Amino acid sequence: MDFTDRLAAAVARLRNPVVVGLDPRWNDLPEALSVAFDGQSPAGRAAGYAAFCREVIDVVAPLVPVVKPQAAFFEQLGPAGMQALADTIAYARQRGLLVILDGKRNDIGSTATAYADGILGEASPWQADALTVSPYLGDDSLQPFFDMASQRQAGIFVLVKTSNPGGQQFQDLDCGGKPLYRHVADYLETLAQPAAGPCGYAGIGAVVGATYPQQLAELRTALAHAWLLVPGYGSQGGTAKDVAPAFDARGLGALVNNSRGIIFAYRQPRFAAGLSPATWQQAIERATRDMIAQLAAETTTGRL
Repeated sequence: MDFTDRLAAAVARLRNPVVVGLDPRWNDLPEALSVAFDGQSPAGRAAGYAAFCREVIDVVAPLVPVVKPQAAFFEQLGPAGMQALADTIAYARQRGLLVILDGKRNDIGSTATAYADGILGEASPWQADALTVSPYLGDDSLQPFFDMASQRQAGIFVLVKTSNPGGQQFQDLDCGGKPLYRHVADYLETLAQPAAGPCGYAGIGAVVGATYPQQLAELRTALAHAWLLVPGYGSQGGTAKDVAPAFDARGLGALVNNSRGIIFAYRQPRFAAGLSPATWQQAIERATRDMIAQLAAETTTGRL
């Protein structure tokens, strides 16, 4: 199956669109892990990150369809970190999860092709199901990613309207009577419409932040055949009500990412109440179930 239809099937099967972001930070790891590994060396930290991500994956695999490792936290640790990232992707896939690698890659020509070839699909070394990509080098930089994704039944999520406050500095610039992000969205829709699968969406998606709900509603209309990957939920302030416009009447069409709010839930009193430090995983389960319930109550995902 193409990525888009595997994704739709996974969302429907688990009845939610939650993406758990795997963004390990050493100082936030549970004490049981931080004392078990050598935090003074990149190799020790990388081993701790891999162990932490396995624990998180074990908790969320029965509950959500997708995880999204953030490459930067692994790359920060050098070669050992990259091996931990590879191990994390492989383990998530083994547990039946779809994996979006959050790398925000792009370049021109053969370099873009090399990124796409190295990351996307089962035939690649990294074996990610999908990848986040920057559009600001233009269409010839995006085409190698689209081509490789099509060949390997993988997905691409292009940055359109990001969740950070500074994103508007360039993305909201007026360009010929409409903001720059709309030009990017309109271009993506011309590619997504003819590539849409039976679920109604293509493997070409867009990153649109929960922190801009008005633009999220606008872009749901503009990108009628593209999955929306929605960051900014939870720790960045986005709520279930904010992301409601991202979904179609069936509860499909969008994925909502939550990273710190889930993976570090044991640091939040409302999820850690009554738990011992040794049972920190239960806080992650509570936070995940809480997000699923909030989305079901405030959005059309309750119809899944």
